[in-house]
Amino acid sequence: MEKKLEVKLSNERLITPSGLSIVGAILGKSDFVKRCNAKITDKRSQPPIKNGDILLTYIGLLCQGKTEFESVNEMLEGDYEFFKIALGISKEIPSEPTLRQRMDDIGSSLRGDILAANVSMLKNCGITPTALPNGYVPVDIDVTPFDNSKTKKEGVSWTYAGYAGYAPIAAYMGTEGYLINAELRHGSQHCQKNTPDFLRETLKLCHQITNAPLLIRLDSGNDASENLGILIEDGSYFIVKRNLRSESLELWLDNVKEWCLPENIRTPRDGKTVYVGSSWKDVNYIDSNQNEKTICMRMGYEITERNIDKHGQILLAPDIEVNTFWTNTDFSDDTLIELYHKHGESEQFHSEIKTDMDIERLPSGKFDTNELVIELTVLAYNILRIMGQVSLNSGSSPQTKHPVKRRRLRTVINNLILIAAHVTNHSRKLLLALGRCNVWRFAFLDLFRRFVSA
Repeated sequence: MEKKLEVKLSNERLITPSGLSIVGAILGKSDFVKRCNAKITDKRSQPPIKNGDILLTYIGLLCQGKTEFESVNEMLEGDYEFFKIALGISKEIPSEPTLRQRMDDIGSSLRGDILAANVSMLKNCGITPTALPNGYVPVDIDVTPFDNSKTKKEGVSWTYAGYAGYAPIAAYMGTEGYLINAELRHGSQHCQKNTPDFLRETLKLCHQITNAPLLIRLDSGNDASENLGILIEDGSYFIVKRNLRSESLELWLDNVKEWCLPENIRTPRDGKTVYVGSSWKDVNYIDSNQNEKTICMRMGYEITERNIDKHGQILLAPDIEVNTFWTNTDFSDDTLIELYHKHGESEQFHSEIKTDMDIERLPSGKFDTNELVIELTVLAYNILRIMGQVSLNSGSSPQTKHPVKRRRLRTVINNLILIAAHVTNHSRKLLLALGRCNVWRFAFLDLFRRFVSA
């Protein structure tokens, strides 16, 4: 006899986002709350709800993929005791108006404290960003547009992507893509504006996390002598795509036909020739003491000439593609080009922030409040990344068809944050019981034992 499904309401104490218990434990390994509570951002010297409780609440929302302030009502109307204990909130969960108002008051005033807490969280959790096979730790810095069209939010303007929004910049570290730094920018702001200060701040944070050599990768929009000077003075290695500006593509092609060694000329198909090699050029920059210096810098190149397109159509004039790169490394030409192409993986990290965490359309009309959201995203993103990577390496996660090196944040949110549990009070403890049908329960237990029970 075929069974039918029915739905009924019960008084059982069931919780969906049980993973917030791990979120609170990971945050507790940093000095985040202590730093935030020490700063007075409210007009009152002792506000009823401290900064730490305000920001812990919002990070809890971000880790569920929620950005709107009204989402806090789910905590207030749900299992209040669980959310308070799980996130480590000392006094009370703020209401929606309080959350909105207090975040407006805080704005970007805690930026330095939040970034410092992010570093302490990674170090105290035993996280070391994975280096490339050659021993260099990649640091990818890039701008990504946030679509906030059809809004009148402060700072929203026309972006290079062809819509109105913001143009934040972010820095990711290691092959896993840990978020080290982020800054909200007006949509129309050029990507190089304020980048030197952002670069200095990022380098300082990266050196606090690892002693390994850094490999900084930047797009052509940040091809500026000031950036190169900062990287040289810091002692970091870099690959920066050059901005050709007014350089002639035809002249480049003529030159490489003379320079390029025969073994570096490739013909992957009929009508397509690729020239790979390196040249040298003087670069002037200003050092930290405001002295002008000149350095002869390596310039790698990859020049492609197409006389026949991929469909077999013969072209009247050759199609010339020129890619050149500044670098101070001694990598082979092929390795140099391959490592820069891997800089494109940062687009995946951007995508996880914008779609998996649903950060793209920022919640406030005030620029400084949205800047605070971006800063808190740094912490929330890394918490989810830590949970994903630790569960991936624990061996208790469900098997996948293909080897996985990095778990997407949406997978973490769906399976490790929004994991249902039955809640009971026993011996002055709050017990979470996971269902036997949940295949992620063992991975959750491994995370819980490492970060909560330890």
